[in-house]
Amino acid sequence: MIRVAVVDDEQLVRSGLNLILGAASDIEVVACCDGAEAVDRVRNGRPDVLLLDIRMPEVDGLTVLRRVAALPSAPAVAMLTTFDAGEYVGDALRAGAAGLLMKNTAPEQLVQAVRVLASGGRILAPEATGVVIEGYLSAARGAPDSTVALTDRERQVLALVGAGLSNREIARELRLSHGTVKDHVSSVLCKLGGVNRVQAAVIADRAGLLGGVGPV
Repeated sequence: MIRVAVVDDEQLVRSGLNLILGAASDIEVVACCDGAEAVDRVRNGRPDVLLLDIRMPEVDGLTVLRRVAALPSAPAVAMLTTFDAGEYVGDALRAGAAGLLMKNTAPEQLVQAVRVLASGGRILAPEATGVVIEGYLSAARGAPDSTVALTDRERQVLALVGAGLSNREIARELRLSHGTVKDHVSSVLCKLGGVNRVQAAVIADRAGLLGGVGPV
């Protein structure tokens, strides 16, 4: 069962998301609250996935994200927005968000997004893709290739992360155990400077690793 927390300052939004997610047989909503209660509810509810409004009047989403990211066994976090997030997207990803979703995401897509997040994958709304890619490409222009420190296996893992595969999918692709892949992914992200999976995907693209890497 995937445990989910929903944090939004609007009761109507929280109720709607709770209704949609609660209808899925493999998802349990363990907390619905605003930003002021978020950290305590996440700490107590121990969700696997947190859907977090990026802008809230009392305690904003980026503040909640940073506090939640510091918790032991922090959940995968997707930021929720109804507008062009622009400057907020990069800040959220750098702070540890696994992705960004629009609040008007179709119910079936929302449920699938939660499953992807719970399996270690990432989610990025099409509306934000251009902003994210341009931001990271601009920041990386002229920077040395940070993949040179990776082993051959780690470069394979990075390529598959860049292709959007979850840890379990990478394990199947490379015929490795799930635990081994988790260790490889952690090592890769650390060697790349403590980046998250979205940033790692951009690095993989820039390094020319997305041409298709298969099992060895």
